[in-house]
Amino acid sequence: MQVLVEEGSCIEVPNRDATGIERRAHGEFVGPRGELASYAIGWTTGVEPHIGRLTVGIGAGNPGGGSFHAVVFENEEGHAFSLTDEPFERVPQGGPDLTAHEARAHEDLPFVWWVADLVMQRDRRAWWMRHWLLGTSSIRTAEVFELAEPILLVSHDDAGYWQLIGTSDADDSTGMVGHLYHAVDEDPTLIDVLDLPPGYSATRARVGDPWTRHRD
Repeated sequence: MQVLVEEGSCIEVPNRDATGIERRAHGEFVGPRGELASYAIGWTTGVEPHIGRLTVGIGAGNPGGGSFHAVVFENEEGHAFSLTDEPFERVPQGGPDLTAHEARAHEDLPFVWWVADLVMQRDRRAWWMRHWLLGTSSIRTAEVFELAEPILLVSHDDAGYWQLIGTSDADDSTGMVGHLYHAVDEDPTLIDVLDLPPGYSATRARVGDPWTRHRD
């Protein structure tokens, strides 16, 4: 049996100061031997610092069950987790909320970190959160930046730069620099290509069509 990471609901509401959006995304995990876990990730735009949240729940109704809570943050051009005492979210497979001390002493903590790593790799909402954490920049054509054209080409070049292009040809002299996650805020269908590796691009004929990936 293969590992399954299944995306669930995503709740979006204005943050407390109405300066951004608070997102909470849920999902389910099934391991190769039928191990079950539920998870939730979350982040809030419009606030500093950029810190994400994570809950992984295991063993609902069992003596060893519990909910593990962590923060997610930028670390050496990637992300890292740190256990926290503060509960984040309720998840179906979870049990009592564990403190950071209790979680560190739990025999299933290696499994929980394995779940967390696979969620960050396979859940598209986690890709979105990671670009927010890292402050990934993108270059948009003027027409795309002004929302006059839809994004039909996404390029992630070998140097690591992201470029978002509409129906007009790209012009380096008029490119506008902005955060990649802002473009996803405006067009959530970009979420499907947020895992493009360097040296690849993706195209589509119109918004809503499937993306086709290319090696540049």
